[in-house]
Amino acid sequence: MKSISHFFSSGTFWDIIGVLYQNMVFVYGTSLLLAYGLLAIMSLISIRRYMKKNGAADINVLVESPLAPGISVIAPAFNESVTIVQNVRSLLTFNYPKFEVIIINDGSTDDTLDKLILEFELEHVDYAFRASLNCMPIQRVFKSTNAAYEKLMVIDKVNGKSKADASNAGINLSSYPYFLCTDVDCILNKDTLLKLIKPFMDEETTKIKEIGHPCEECGFQHIVEDYRRVIASGATLRMVNSCEVDGGLLIRVRPPKKFFPRFQEMEYIRAFVLGKMGWDLINAVPNVSGGLGMFDKEIAVQAGGYDSKSFGEDMDLITRMCGFMKANKRKYAVRYVPETLCWTEGPTTLKVFGRQRSRWARGLAQIMSIHRKILFNPRFGRLGLIVFPYNFFFELLAPLIEFTGILYYIYLIVSGQIMWVYAIILIVFVYTYSVMITTLALLWDQITFKYYKTWGEVIGLCLMAFLEPFLYHPLILFFALKGYFNFVTGRKHVWGNMQRQGFGAQPKKKTEPNPA
Repeated sequence: MKSISHFFSSGTFWDIIGVLYQNMVFVYGTSLLLAYGLLAIMSLISIRRYMKKNGAADINVLVESPLAPGISVIAPAFNESVTIVQNVRSLLTFNYPKFEVIIINDGSTDDTLDKLILEFELEHVDYAFRASLNCMPIQRVFKSTNAAYEKLMVIDKVNGKSKADASNAGINLSSYPYFLCTDVDCILNKDTLLKLIKPFMDEETTKIKEIGHPCEECGFQHIVEDYRRVIASGATLRMVNSCEVDGGLLIRVRPPKKFFPRFQEMEYIRAFVLGKMGWDLINAVPNVSGGLGMFDKEIAVQAGGYDSKSFGEDMDLITRMCGFMKANKRKYAVRYVPETLCWTEGPTTLKVFGRQRSRWARGLAQIMSIHRKILFNPRFGRLGLIVFPYNFFFELLAPLIEFTGILYYIYLIVSGQIMWVYAIILIVFVYTYSVMITTLALLWDQITFKYYKTWGEVIGLCLMAFLEPFLYHPLILFFALKGYFNFVTGRKHVWGNMQRQGFGAQPKKKTEPNPA
């Protein structure tokens, strides 16, 4: 009988390991491709339903309705001097009857606050509030002396080193039952509030059932409301880089010209149009983007608000809100709108882009670690059996499996064991599938909503899908692994500040306002 040491030293053991690894990767890759294909089909169904339901609906009825719920627009700002005035003007132009805009100056070290005070005629006021959520101390509250800016409030607070801390401060001082969280570097559609509040209002009137037998006390059947409470809604984001903006209003949508924003535009459309809308069909939306999300304030506060120590505060908040609803045995829904309602300024340098993506990866690892009890737990319904397993296998593990796969491929090449015919067929298939999914998302988005003025712009963006695996995706992989490494080692994260390019100095062209 051969000894165990001989078995391990021979090639038999490692051959078995290699075969098992190849089978595992095959099953994993096949599952991932099937998941993407299924999401694409679900997305098409979801968007068609949305268009059918909202195509003829007159959302402007809400504008004149006294029953329209109030919405607090919360936008943290740290050293945003370049764009702050223009962006605040944009936030004040919403087509909605009852809203307030709360800007949180999170300890800026530039002249962000000075510009706000001068431009909007602000003065310090005494403002009583109850702090429901933890945040760094609030130093001053400003309101405008000009009636034209009566909806505006500016909070000056001690820097909390995170957007989450500033957002909590805004929630504490907000007056209305719903709040929209966004970034001050974003340009929002004037109908954003109308379109994001609609899912909240639609769901409340959808399901009503009757108790089967008359009440023994009064003899009448009781009508019982049985609906899913919408706790959050979101919408598609795009890059504002290279778009034409005038006075805080979007005049002309253009695909970004620079490397990182252009790839991010393609990535965002794919993620929102095919990803989030696919999950929306089965009420399993994993998160609402921190750049644009509307929330039920009551549920958000009861769930603890934003976690200032989280690197993925947007997903963390949704996770805790969903967990709170399941713990209290209450039906809930998170909805997504396929229309682009937010244009955000994307990073243009490798340094800022890498810092952003490493933080996102670290945030995902942190969330999966903190909320690990949810994974595969039937008590949490779809959250535990669909959302978290998908995020664990196809988001968290994907960079690790891809990286080990690359190393294994290199080993096979060096050892002369690779079967080139099958390897090339596999690579071509995965590459073609990736390009197809991305192109489908871009074309479906353009056919449905027509944001770009020419098909040349759309085709130019589609061509980026052919370059993504070689130029953009390797960077995504590298920074994801870096984020995981920082999470495991506990390295301190430097948040930094993205240097804004601003929206001024746009070329004067005779253009028509974009319908978006």
